[in-house]
Amino acid sequence: MLVNRKLILAHFWLAFAAFGVALALGAWQMFIRSPLGVWLANPELYYRSLTAHGTVMGYVFPTLVAMGFGYAISESALQQRLVGARWAWTGFWMIVVGAVMAMIPVALGRASVLYTFYPPLIGNVFYYIGVVLVVVGSWIWVALMSINLRVWKKANPGAPVPLAMFANVAGSYLWAWTAVGAALELLLQIIPVSVGLKATIDAGLARVFFSWTLHAIVYFWLMPTYIAYYTIVPRAIGGRIYSDTMARISFILFLVVAMPIGMHHTFADPQVGAGFKFIHSAFTALVALPTLLTVFTICASVEIAARLRGGRGLFGWITALPWDNPMLLALAFSFVMLGFGGAGGLINMSYQLDASIHNTQWITGHFHLIFGGAIVIMYFAIAYDLWPHLTGRALADLGMVRTQLWLWFIGMMVTTFPWHWVGILGMPRRMAYFDFGDPAIAPQALSVTFSAIGGFILLTSGILFLVILARGMRSPVTDAGDYQFSLAVHQPATMPIALNSHALWVALMIGLTITNYGYPIMTLALTEGTSVPAVYVGAQ
Repeated sequence: MLVNRKLILAHFWLAFAAFGVALALGAWQMFIRSPLGVWLANPELYYRSLTAHGTVMGYVFPTLVAMGFGYAISESALQQRLVGARWAWTGFWMIVVGAVMAMIPVALGRASVLYTFYPPLIGNVFYYIGVVLVVVGSWIWVALMSINLRVWKKANPGAPVPLAMFANVAGSYLWAWTAVGAALELLLQIIPVSVGLKATIDAGLARVFFSWTLHAIVYFWLMPTYIAYYTIVPRAIGGRIYSDTMARISFILFLVVAMPIGMHHTFADPQVGAGFKFIHSAFTALVALPTLLTVFTICASVEIAARLRGGRGLFGWITALPWDNPMLLALAFSFVMLGFGGAGGLINMSYQLDASIHNTQWITGHFHLIFGGAIVIMYFAIAYDLWPHLTGRALADLGMVRTQLWLWFIGMMVTTFPWHWVGILGMPRRMAYFDFGDPAIAPQALSVTFSAIGGFILLTSGILFLVILARGMRSPVTDAGDYQFSLAVHQPATMPIALNSHALWVALMIGLTITNYGYPIMTLALTEGTSVPAVYVGAQ
């Protein structure tokens, strides 16, 4: 039951159009930093591009995908028309206005502060207001998901909440609380300085506020991907979910332990005590649990599909899988990149090991492999799976779809593996150019060249993706039927309240966040003499 198709398509098209622009900027950045390019006469142009790329990829693109997919889940899983469609459009247009407002000062060189803001750098106030509008627009979506679930529960008292909707609402609550850290930084620290009310800023406190958001936002990005793992892939390949209960526990664990972990990004910051750094490092390790649980459950679900297709033997069932199915292909590629990216994350969460790769290209390789690799390739899969139901037209050329997925996987591996290597060698990130004529870094030139080539492979794949979707708007009309989600092997008739609601887990999420952040924030806020003069971007 997809009634508000135009609403969902609007979110997807804006998301993927913004993604295409940001992808092109990323490929350009890699080219001009490599031995293939020529040094920029004005390196500030690089940082404009980097700020636009990060802002779109970090805030606009995944938020719109989560919102569009969330509205599709709400109508399809609950089998009820979206409550509050006008508010949904309001949230969408707030994001449009906010994104444009933020990008104008970036393009003019007045807000080259990167998507992490980097105080004491201070950009034009309209950049920050634009980001705030994007976040507030997304919070409308959060409220609507909660309202629609409540309406469904009143109509279906005691019934198990469909898994897709349970996970969708968990993701929305995670995002609502995740964004609070950045909101506090903007409202209490940065915007007062950017409008001239203050001339100094406590950069240390601002960084702690942003660490609240910085890592948990990754799990918000991951939520649509994990929902696709559990509720799209098994159905698409003719199987069933191994365990509905294990799936719910995975999403609950993300909701609870994804928040109080961000200070492992401040290992090198003196304003944060070693004790809280250790606590956040330990909680970061806990996040591996829902991922490992998911890998087990999804592999078991895939095996079920293979055996239903006649697969036999300890490993022989693997050959019975429909490897020409784009959903299976996307899942396999996503798992490979998630494995490599997750292994790199174990290095980042270790205080001792992180010291050797802190602020190097290793970090760039890690988060691109997780977000650009494991997450985004499943965004492609979500779009491919939903498109016929949204447009009423078939995606006929599955060969082109498979080619696009292969190109994305190859491009991401070619891009990120050299980044990891040069990071180990000590190459810093966020640099506009390198002098590869210097004998000290000349051996890294080949690795950086490979990364640049990988960037253009990714750009080719991204363009092909947009072409496939555009062609899908003009394909022959088809009756795709109702959009369905995967069912479990043992579909639950009843569900314990702890696995059928979010209140307990949201309370734990908030409580752990306050426990892990409250004392450091209060200590820094009450400490005098910690503010430094602001550095205004674009000031003459």
